[in-house]
Formats: sequence, structure tokens, C-alpha cells
Amino acid sequence: MIKEKDFFNSINNKSNDKNIMSTQPSKKQPPVKNRKLENIESLGTINIPNMPKDIHFLSIVGEIEGHIISPPQKKATKYEHIIPQILSAEVNPQIKGVLTILNTVGGDVEAGLAISELISSLSKPKVSLVLGGGHSIGVPLATSSDYSFIVPTATMTIHPIRTTGLVIGVPQTFRHFQKMQQRIINFILRKSTIDKDTLLDLMYDTDELANDVGTILTGEEAVKYGLINEVGGLTKAINKLKELIGDKEYKNI
Repeated sequence: MIKEKDFFNSINNKSNDKNIMSTQPSKKQPPVKNRKLENIESLGTINIPNMPKDIHFLSIVGEIEGHIISPPQKKATKYEHIIPQILSAEVNPQIKGVLTILNTVGGDVEAGLAISELISSLSKPKVSLVLGGGHSIGVPLATSSDYSFIVPTATMTIHPIRTTGLVIGVPQTFRHFQKMQQRIINFILRKSTIDKDTLLDLMYDTDELANDVGTILTGEEAVKYGLINEVGGLTKAINKLKELIGDKEYKNI
């Protein structure tokens, strides 16, 4: 038989256990985010169209960031983000071609040339489209593809390289700048039909820009000088890329 004292003790223990459990904070499940709400916040739209699997779209916008991080208020393209995309496009058998979209103000010379050389060395067909601007180091990026387009309202600025910060006033510094400039010139001449004398005249023009050296080219002017292949928009660029993909597949039969 259960004694009366033991009976009341068991009741008190159970009530104490309930009190302890009630004082412990309940573990709440993290709220499940709404995918549509995320899309609206990040992209301004509810549904995102699916991209085709056989064409990789490469976007290069804002400033080309180098080894120094750009200020947070600037839009920037990071080379450590672009380089893996190019590598994956090369080794992925499902990807047949690459379309590069450019709207850049330029930026770091080393990073820009590295991306340009990688795009140029792709074994798959590649087309570039300049929207808005392809300035400074954006010129080699625009010419790095097999075929290039530029919209009529876009512009491209050709100018000598410049630097910020400490500059040592010795002849070696000037020769170093000359070598860096020559690397850019050689790449542009290798990847476009512009001749060297015309490119240098545009680059060192002192009458075009106020308090600066260089030339601003509109879309039609860039095509006229042989820097870009054709004036056109997105539809022309995609159709040209599909044409190049078809030609390559036909040759491989």
C-alpha cells in the first residue's frame, strides 16, 4: 500500500517538474522564408525565367575590382567570381557557348586583362555585347570574344593607363607604365581589326576630353574604327552565338 505521505510527495514532484518545464524557453523553429518574397527583395520580380543550359551568360558590370576591395557604395565585378564561371563553362560539356554582357567603367588592369585572356582562350564560341559602356580596361574585355556587338547608345573610352597613390618620380616608373600600356595595346590589336596607328591616335588624343587624354567612341564609331564587329543588341548577339555554335558542331561531325 502507498502511504499517504509518499502519495503527496509524488504529486509535489510532478508539479515541480511541470514548473521547471514551463520556465524553460521553448525552441522555436526558424521561420521559413518565402521564395517569392526573396526574389522580390533581391531581383524585383516574383518569377525568374530559367536560363538555357547550353549558353552561359557572363555579366561584367560596374568597376573591375582588383586585389584591393572596392568601396561598398560602388558596383563591382570581382575577378574571383568571374574566373570560376569561365573555367566551369570550359569544362562543362553541356555548355556550347558563352555570351558576355558588358557595362563597365573599367578598373584594375591586371584583373581586367586576366579575365580577357581567359575569355579569349575559351575553346567554345563566345560573343560579347557592350551595353551602356565598355570603358578603359573594358575595351580588351569587349574584344576578347570571337565576335563583338555594341548597342548604338553605348560608348567606349580609350585612354592611357593611370594610377593613384604614391608615384616615384624616376624613369623606371615611366617605363613600367609603358610596358603595362603595351600589354593592353597588343591584346586589342590581336583581338580586333583596328590598326595600331589609329588606336594610338585615339588613345593619346588631347582634343577630345577636357583635362584628360583619350577618346570617347559611340557604338557606330567603335565599329567604324574596327574595334567592335557590329552594331546590335541582345537578339543579334544570341543569334550570332547560335550561328557560331552550329558552325563548330558542323565542323566536328
